Amino acid sequence: MRKPVALDGQIKALREKAVAIEERQKTQFGELVMASGADAMTLEALAGALLAAVKQASEKPEAVARWAEAGEAFFRGDSKPGARGKGNGAGHAPPETPGHEAPAATGNSPAP
Repeated sequence: MRKPVALDGQIKALREKAVAIEERQKTQFGELVMASGADAMTLEALAGALLAAVKQASEKPEAVARWAEAGEAFFRGDSKPGARGKGNGAGHAPPETPGHEAPAATGNSPAP
């Protein structure tokens, strides 16, 4: 006979883990905004830029590939103006969102 499983405890642990992941993701997005220099923009301008990027991404997938290249350069520390300091984030690796892996170091990232 199987031993009863404490499902309530497992569900609670999974919910707590999900909350922790969401909080970490928000923190990493904030760090990215600051490291990129976008925190100098007004909230309205930043929101508008993000909305335009989302719209352009659905209309022009090739733009996403160019953005990915610029992002990879940013995290390597060889990005263009607007970046802050060497390494653009005090040597931190790019934030990783759950379910997304960092791109390979070969520079040949898969198409979105």
